[in-house]
Amino acid sequence: MQSTLFLVRHGQSLWNLENRFTGWKDIDLTPTGIAEAEKAGIELKGQHIDIAFTSTLVRAQHTLDIILKACDDQQIPVIKNAALNERSYGNLEGLNKAETARKYGDEQVHIWRRSFDVAPPGGESLKDTYNRVIPYFVHTILPYMKEGKNVLIVAHGNSLRSLVMFLDQLTPGQIIDKEIATGVPLTYYLTDKQMDGLQYEPIK
Repeated sequence: MQSTLFLVRHGQSLWNLENRFTGWKDIDLTPTGIAEAEKAGIELKGQHIDIAFTSTLVRAQHTLDIILKACDDQQIPVIKNAALNERSYGNLEGLNKAETARKYGDEQVHIWRRSFDVAPPGGESLKDTYNRVIPYFVHTILPYMKEGKNVLIVAHGNSLRSLVMFLDQLTPGQIIDKEIATGVPLTYYLTDKQMDGLQYEPIK
């Protein structure tokens, strides 16, 4: 038996456009983001989706709503959970990235943004995000796939990078430069054997 997993990063948000650290701040889509979500829905139209998961943040939920409308799949179950939220940027949330670099220095901001295990002040590292997202995927989402259901996850750049790292068995060094484009579906076809091999081990 094989199940399909669709991953979509939300469309462009207002703070994406303004080059701000967004994290857990609840910022909605721009017109461009809405168009990106519509395009993702058109791309997924015709695919069979049994259940969808998203975060508790409006930009992901809005993207999912647009996708399901485009797919004519508005009646499928939707589960929202903070485990799929974007990485928290803590004290940096709301700050312009260029202004933050001028304040703290380019090198420090690059470390906060791109290192695997260094968290910004009051926020999460990518490692922290991984250790939040993957247990939820393994214990809550994967069982649906093992029943043969096809799953759609609409989430965020770093929560999805964590999931891609897990599914593709990437190292911390390999995931650092991995980008997840807004509104572009990623598709994984997983067999029973592959799913049985997906075991969560905390990264320490």
